[in-house]
Amino acid sequence: MYRVGLNTAITLYRKSKRRINTQEFDSVEFKIKAEEYDDTEEQQLKLLYKAVHQLNDIEKALVFLYLEDKDYREISATLGISEVNARVKMNRVKKKLKTILNP
Repeated sequence: MYRVGLNTAITLYRKSKRRINTQEFDSVEFKIKAEEYDDTEEQQLKLLYKAVHQLNDIEKALVFLYLEDKDYREISATLGISEVNARVKMNRVKKKLKTILNP
């Protein structure tokens, strides 16, 4: 009697593992949150790029390398300047951009 009950339980367990649990398509609720388009970030980027185009070529290269998350060692190697000079130039360019963006 014990053996019959055990085999029945094992058989039901194996059948349940083979069965794929599905849901009806109509019963599934989609929880998609509708967000309104906000273009403030896009406008800020446009202003930043407009300000960057007012800089000279070395300053532009410095800013774009900085925006690509390059460290100062890579920036200095790329531009052919010392690492300390790259840091100083970057700080000066940041101040220059602040004055251009906030007159």
